[in-house]
Amino acid sequence: MKIICIGRNYVDHISELNNEKPTEPVIFMKPDTAVLPKKTPFVIPAFSNDVHHEVEILVKICKVGKYIDAKFAHKYYDEIGLGIDFTARDVQAKLKEKGLPWEKAKSFDHSAVIGAFLSKKDFSSVENINFELKSNGKSVQVGNTDLMLWKIDELVAYVSQYFTLKKGDIIFTGTPKGVAKVAEGDVLEGFIENKSMFKIQIK
Repeated sequence: MKIICIGRNYVDHISELNNEKPTEPVIFMKPDTAVLPKKTPFVIPAFSNDVHHEVEILVKICKVGKYIDAKFAHKYYDEIGLGIDFTARDVQAKLKEKGLPWEKAKSFDHSAVIGAFLSKKDFSSVENINFELKSNGKSVQVGNTDLMLWKIDELVAYVSQYFTLKKGDIIFTGTPKGVAKVAEGDVLEGFIENKSMFKIQIK
């Protein structure tokens, strides 16, 4: 199973981190060891003092595809989920300064929360899905897939030009504004259309 992540896909998030707006999707990968096991707390790694939460809509691929045309992309996924891309922001900043890859900041063990999935049929349109992250009961990130620079079908098609998509692969589609540092004792809960998709504790 591949975890394919899209960076800088929401304008407001690009602005809050003072990043340059990309002209094409930014792609990075997480290994399967990045998945946080179910019912397991997220432990802040010793190498970072500034780990941020980034809530994201997830797309689960349901069949093999390569060089997929955007108009047929909807046939290659049938479930929508929610997750977190934990990012060691201090580590990432140092890597970016040197023009180096982000893997140490983005792909470390347990940096990917994969919550529950819903059938695509549950939504009238995948281009209008509301989602939210609450920290200790307070709303900290709110998004809608309509605000994506590149919509889900466009992302599936684009990614497939570089990587063969296989059944079970998951695409993290980017995060809206509101990313922030997590602290020991925090409880993070993610929602799609007010339905709880995951709940994790920070240690």
